[in-house]
Amino acid sequence: MTPFGARLRALRDARGVSLTELAEALHVSAAYLSALEHGKRGRPSAGLIHQVNEYFGLIWDEAEEMTRLGRISHPRVVVDTAGLSPEATELANLLARRIRDLPEGRVRALLAALKADSG
Repeated sequence: MTPFGARLRALRDARGVSLTELAEALHVSAAYLSALEHGKRGRPSAGLIHQVNEYFGLIWDEAEEMTRLGRISHPRVVVDTAGLSPEATELANLLARRIRDLPEGRVRALLAALKADSG
């Protein structure tokens, strides 16, 4: 599941909206929304994110958060390490190979460490 998909599912659950109801309102298929929620489709378009924000009445910070989640929700990431150190390339390759086997606690810890370093 992607960050956008998890938030979309949470919004639907909190508001009692079925996948079919939301799909009809957004003029997309329920299969597409399901795939989007489960990380089987690429990043949502800006237009779809806008439609979701309007449907759920999200404004300001909530709407910006949905946009941010959409941007970071591509399930197939490509990492370009050209020109970086050998260690950076090794890190990218190790993460690509091992991410499926990492316990959630370790994933959260790595994510927190990387976020702390970025800002």
